[in-house]
Amino acid sequence: MIITRKKFLQVTGISVLAVAGERFAHSFARAIQDAPVASRQALTARRWAMAVDLNKCAQNKGCTKCINACHSVHNVPKSGDWPHRIEWIWEDSFRNAFPSQENEYQAAALRDTQVPLFCNHCDNPPCVRVCPTQATWRRQDGIVMMDWHRCIGCRYCMAACPYGSRSFNWTDPRPHLAHQDPNFPTRTKGVVEKCNFCEERLARGEWPACVVACPQEAMIFGDLGDRNSRVRQLLQSRYAIRRKPELGTKPEVFYFV
Repeated sequence: MIITRKKFLQVTGISVLAVAGERFAHSFARAIQDAPVASRQALTARRWAMAVDLNKCAQNKGCTKCINACHSVHNVPKSGDWPHRIEWIWEDSFRNAFPSQENEYQAAALRDTQVPLFCNHCDNPPCVRVCPTQATWRRQDGIVMMDWHRCIGCRYCMAACPYGSRSFNWTDPRPHLAHQDPNFPTRTKGVVEKCNFCEERLARGEWPACVVACPQEAMIFGDLGDRNSRVRQLLQSRYAIRRKPELGTKPEVFYFV
């Protein structure tokens, strides 16, 4: 078969258009994903962030209301089997949560303080870089999202996250739901999930469930980009630490000590 110059250019042109069209479609889909919800009551921000007052949190030892509220509205299953446990918020000791902050002269009360932990919604999230299907991505307002339809269960994001903030559904989680909230989707076997800063509640004009549920008001959520926001003002007036800042992930969850 003899391919003329004209035929070659036609075939090449079609191929280039096909590639360009695919890239455009992908960009358009991501733009739709990233687009803010068109709702008058939606809460918006330039950069969402969370601060936790550990002194206030310690005043109510054994309290798990923030965990219960988060897991209830997000259909997080309850499983007593440790390898299969799914957690969007969990607690760990200060010494385990902040190993680089511990020293031998530190007060024992602080070392043993239980710290609420969740996804840090990093400014430089390593989980996003390693995902082969872009099932996890960072929105313009800083929230690191998950698309469970795109997740193929490779768990690269879990390996990349230095905070252990992601859980994997080794089994079907739905039989383990105490009750099902119809306002939030359930997940399936073989996908990763994590805290989403209650982005679905923000879209409805509601604050995160954990913030609302805390009886000590130990969780402060707001816009870092707004100098008048409470979280910004508190961070400017009080000393706060972040988990493993030396890794350069720039987590946007702060802890007052």
